[in-house]
Amino acid sequence: MTKIKAIIIEDEELGRELIKNYLKDNDEIEIIAECENGFEGIKTIQDLKPDLVFLDIQMPKLNGFELLEILDEKPEIIFTTAYNQYAIQAFELNAVDYLLKPFSKERLIEALTKALNRIKSHQPPGKNMNKLSQQPLDKILERVVVKSNHKIHVIPVEKIRYLEAQDDYVMIYTFEGKHLKQATMKYFEQHLDPGDFMRVHRSYIIRLDQVVQLEPYGKDNYVAKLKDGPAVRISKSGFKNLKEKLNF
Repeated sequence: MTKIKAIIIEDEELGRELIKNYLKDNDEIEIIAECENGFEGIKTIQDLKPDLVFLDIQMPKLNGFELLEILDEKPEIIFTTAYNQYAIQAFELNAVDYLLKPFSKERLIEALTKALNRIKSHQPPGKNMNKLSQQPLDKILERVVVKSNHKIHVIPVEKIRYLEAQDDYVMIYTFEGKHLKQATMKYFEQHLDPGDFMRVHRSYIIRLDQVVQLEPYGKDNYVAKLKDGPAVRISKSGFKNLKEKLNF
């Protein structure tokens, strides 16, 4: 019998040991690796390609949702967490189950049975996982995670200067460079702090403290000049809103 390959990603050793202990007599599953943080988890998933991952949410370096967001191929996921506020988000992403710590062996086996049924029926794992970039942990973003050239970048929001729409992606301009992320402008508009950022054009969101000057640019168009940077197009309404916000 071919066993289901599984990985445990959990920053607490006690949590990892508990799952392994609950599953030690189960002949259908093999724990092939365990990881202490999100970065290690990403590499292990990419290298070993497990069928199933037991995934904690709140972890150092990368949380569980951020880890999944930048994976190209996503296995089945059983979330294990001490926080109940992410349950709706987890099920919207088509997770197999959401185990709230402390959970019993019976509850874990129930979740495992669901996962085995999915895997054996060859259902596409995590069919909604690509919606992850639309599902932040908190309403106000504190950081953005992107993958570029096989490298993972964690961008603190305070380092973002402005954002530009590029088809199905958003180019994020920081003080050090730029990064392309698959997301929508609406997502950033809704989840960046409105005290720090403003959408000034259908294609642009700018950091307010970077604006040094507003100028007309053709008919009903304007530009905002940023500190040590380019001029960013703004719409007529964006111009009006910026003038009111910045008292220009």
